[in-house]
Amino acid sequence: MSRTTHPTGPTGPTTLLVIAKEPVPGRVKTRLCPPFSPVEAAQLAEAALADTLRTVLALPARRRVVVLDGRPGPWLPPGIDVVPQSTGGLDERLAAAFAGCTGPTLLLGMDTPQAGAVHLAGALAPDGWDHCDAWFGPADDGGFWALGLATPDPGLLLGVPMSVPETGAVQRRRLVDAGLTVRDLPRLRDVDTARDAGHVAAAAPDGAFAAAFARLTPAAAR
Repeated sequence: MSRTTHPTGPTGPTTLLVIAKEPVPGRVKTRLCPPFSPVEAAQLAEAALADTLRTVLALPARRRVVVLDGRPGPWLPPGIDVVPQSTGGLDERLAAAFAGCTGPTLLLGMDTPQAGAVHLAGALAPDGWDHCDAWFGPADDGGFWALGLATPDPGLLLGVPMSVPETGAVQRRRLVDAGLTVRDLPRLRDVDTARDAGHVAAAAPDGAFAAAFARLTPAAAR
């Protein structure tokens, strides 16, 4: 599966990647259940992904790509290419996403719908890659929500333990040990639990995720 669309947003030197999973009930945001049902959790995941892609479209980029596990749906706007995720562990899938790129590349997840231009301004500024080899966006849970590489090197991700409290520390240390100059993006909170979802919705009250959270929370509380 692949899909290519014509760019519609502002241009820049950086390729923007979003690593994403098709928002299918029972396959996404399972840690939100309970209090949310699998269907409601999938609706929250879809809203988070929609917010993320809307942000990506508004940012300056050479190319915009969603690296997708699953099939595109109505949540995918024009102007974003689709490539399938590779098989293997998350480190292998992230490495493969970078391997398909050349030049400065910034990868985002779909679990931080509050991420906006203000959080990514450093990496996407005209001088964002001057004297900088990597950008790192730490997450509150110990992981990372963004990773940018001036020269994509899959080996910088392979073997990094994913989805554990030390993921971010190990990944950042890998960059530093490779001799890269690393700059940090703001720390953000991933949507993993219902409590996380409430904090993230409050941080971006005008987004689709906040609207979905407000609509679904009364039902989840019953």
